[in-house]
Amino acid sequence: MSNPNNTGSDYVRPSWDEYFMEVANAISKRATCDRGRSGCVIARDKQILVTGYVGSPTGFAHCDEVGHQIKRMTHENGEVTEHCTRTVHAEQNAICQAAKIGVSIAGATIYTRMTPCRTCAMLLINCGINRVVCERKYHQGAESEAMFAAAGVELDYQYDEVQQY
Repeated sequence: MSNPNNTGSDYVRPSWDEYFMEVANAISKRATCDRGRSGCVIARDKQILVTGYVGSPTGFAHCDEVGHQIKRMTHENGEVTEHCTRTVHAEQNAICQAAKIGVSIAGATIYTRMTPCRTCAMLLINCGINRVVCERKYHQGAESEAMFAAAGVELDYQYDEVQQY
């Protein structure tokens, strides 16, 4: 006798974390800076609230069109890093989208391709995000990791490796 619940398929339904990360990766395809094509999803209670991707402010030229706007930063230890400042980060765009449409993201989880930068970490903490799920680590993410720990924000990684870009 056949089992009506057995379809014969080996399909494994993704977990909520896997599902939201897949959506974040799809969102990242809209990003307009090849130095960090990132996207994110902010969700609460198994529902997507807002999304964001890396891109220039509305109406401004994109990196993919006119090139990067690189700024150098000198750190306390003398290390110099270069960052593209033409774009708004995915996390920042998601926060802006939430503000624009009047959706509270307090108590939510953000799913993003890599550890948020220091500025994004501060914004997420102040918005009341209580969990951050990253696909991979950001090479300059140690300070953000420490800030999340100090603020009591849970931080999880799908893969224990640095995002290459």
